[in-house]
Formats: sequence, structure tokens, C-alpha cells
Amino acid sequence: MTACAASPDSSVELTSAPTPVPETVSEPVVEPIATNPTDASGMPVADLVSVAVTGEANNYTFAVTISSADTGCEQYADWWEVVDTQTGELLYRRILAHSHVNEQPFTRSGGPVPITPEQSVIIRGHMGGVQSHYGGQVFGGSVETGFQTVVDSLPGLETVDPLPKGCAF
Repeated sequence: MTACAASPDSSVELTSAPTPVPETVSEPVVEPIATNPTDASGMPVADLVSVAVTGEANNYTFAVTISSADTGCEQYADWWEVVDTQTGELLYRRILAHSHVNEQPFTRSGGPVPITPEQSVIIRGHMGGVQSHYGGQVFGGSVETGFQTVVDSLPGLETVDPLPKGCAF
């Protein structure tokens, strides 16, 4: 980091306005609850509970709340991602470096997500560990229209980078 110092030439004037700072995402306070979400076959899943978005076109920050059946590194939500509904392209992935056994549900923010306000996307979670898989509640929509629960019919992207490098705890 560099230190700020007063300019020795006090007659210097700015010739352009400073770049505005995007609004920060205020992560919601989520009351801890006991969760153990599973799909119809009993597999543990990462259910998305809510999605909040701030920012501007091609530079959005998403705050995603997840309820997952975390038990430790052998079973935990290891990422959430934003996928283009038209192309199936991975647009952004937020890696979760550790399990959240005692923090359910939990919210993590990520970005910048390079989408337009009207671009339709799916936001979904992924369970890592011994039984790595997608599943659980997902959200779809656009920044312009908002996000709601939808059925995920997009292919899995489990081999597309970035991928977790392991689980810290």
C-alpha cells in the first residue's frame, strides 16, 4: 500500500471528477437455524435462500444466502455461481473455502459479475466433498426483473475453472 501525502504544489486542480464508488452490499443478518436440506433422493444439497444485487451494468455484486447440509470438509457447500441461461456459460463463481457447520444459513458476497441488467441468469449452489454435486433450490431472473426460485435445467459445470483448491475446515 502507498501512503497518502499532500501535494507539494497546492495549486494543482483536478481536471476530471473522481470515479464514483459502487454501492456496497450489505449482507443481511440471518438468524442461525438448524438445517439439513436434501433433495428428493436424500442427497445433501446447497439451497439458495436469497439473492441480493447491487452495482451497475457489467459490474454487479451478488450477496447469496445458502442453507446447506454441511458436516465438515467431507460435505459442504463449496461454491455458488452465476450462469447465463441462454448459453450455459459460467459467468462468475464464488469459491467457499471452508464448511459452515455452525453458521446456517450463511451469506457470502462476490463479484464483479459482468452481466447487463436484462440478462437472464441462474444462480445456484454446489455441494463439495465426498459426494460432489449440484442440487437444491436455485434462483433465476435478471437484475432488471428480480430473482425468484426456478427449476435448474442447465448442465453441470463441475470441471470449469475456477475450482476449489481444498477445504480449510
